[in-house]
Amino acid sequence: MSAPEILSTGSCVPTQVVTNEMLAQRVDTSDEWVFSRTGIHSRRHCSGGENGVAMAAQAARQALERAGVKPEEVGVCLVATFTPDFASPSTACLLQRELGLLEDTICFDLNAACAGFVYALHTAHSLLSGASRPYALVLGCEVISRVLDMDDRSTCVLFGDGAGAVLVRRREDACWHTVFGSRGDDMSIRVQGPGPEKAAVHMEGQAVFRFAVEVAEKSVRQLLEQEGIGIGDLDWIVCHQANARITEFLAKRLRADASLFYQNIDHCGNTSAASIPLALDELQRAGGLRKGMRVLLVGFGGGLTWAGALLRW
Repeated sequence: MSAPEILSTGSCVPTQVVTNEMLAQRVDTSDEWVFSRTGIHSRRHCSGGENGVAMAAQAARQALERAGVKPEEVGVCLVATFTPDFASPSTACLLQRELGLLEDTICFDLNAACAGFVYALHTAHSLLSGASRPYALVLGCEVISRVLDMDDRSTCVLFGDGAGAVLVRRREDACWHTVFGSRGDDMSIRVQGPGPEKAAVHMEGQAVFRFAVEVAEKSVRQLLEQEGIGIGDLDWIVCHQANARITEFLAKRLRADASLFYQNIDHCGNTSAASIPLALDELQRAGGLRKGMRVLLVGFGGGLTWAGALLRW
């Protein structure tokens, strides 16, 4: 059974930093209120001419350059997002133009909300078996600021924008483990689609917290069982960066050291499908990832959806 090998990472975030103090000028909140409940001090929001395609292109170029791979060697390009610049054309198709990918490259967007990156990683790996070239670009890219109600303090303080990318190839001498799930009857996280109501994120905080801890714990335990190892055999757990309290609670439930969980939510906020690849790029640039490490990824969010993957770096 083959496995995806992550060769390199890349990332891009907007230039505009939005602090909790800045949000307090608009809604009834404070840095202490937001940080104590979420672990967030600041996040980035697109402004001026910044958009998802530009961020995704920069993140993808970094991943290609760091691996020494040319655009014409890429056979698959997938973008996980629920906030694309256009409903059509897809962000992935626009990346084909921006990056100079060949026209027969498999390009499309995938929407599994905050679990989207793991879904896209699995999908890209599967597609590589029939692709004409050996490499895949897998991205998470979100401009959530465009679907926020900035007068709703329960949601506007949570989310940020950004893009993260990984360059992947199939590795035939290794295996990996994955878990996926969905719960379509639960609308505790939703974004209004086309219609008279302005598109905005709606979230029932306590219900989402319970869901996230439940499925994240279940996913981690399932992956450990599939691999036949214990929690102490992992080198990193990179969760979707939804809320620092979720991660802390999950660590207690798993009886794991909190240092096992990489977090960047304090300065990125919740970037949905972009959160895991953004965290991986930060971790890689900091020298925290080395060949052979066991890294467990787990995402959870709207849909409701969840996904986990255990791989060797």
